[in-house]
Amino acid sequence: MRWLRLLLVLLAGLLAFLQYRLWVGEGGSRSVARLDRQVQQQTRENSGLQQRNDALAAEVEDLKSGEAAVEERARSELGMIKPGETFYRVVEPEGSAAPTDATPTGATSTDTPPAEDAQAPAP
Repeated sequence: MRWLRLLLVLLAGLLAFLQYRLWVGEGGSRSVARLDRQVQQQTRENSGLQQRNDALAAEVEDLKSGEAAVEERARSELGMIKPGETFYRVVEPEGSAAPTDATPTGATSTDTPPAEDAQAPAP
């Protein structure tokens, strides 16, 4: 009878130790919940980066294959105009609040070069 009681106490102690490790110890439910949150956060970050990579890949492909994209970049970033176009710069008085964009003759609104960088060719 004494051995049975000792065995019962030993098994209860083992059960308590295993429950403690399951709920509180390393690899327990708290650690698993923390790792789940980290996985969800990393998944969201990866999704955003994948969208960015897809957009950049599409832009690279467009620049490699399309002449229109190269022309748009030349107009907006380098201030270039096509032969035969005339570039007009509109200078607002100093008291004016809203700056206006200058558009070359024959160009569309998406083809507008920056007003400060562009120079009109000498006729």
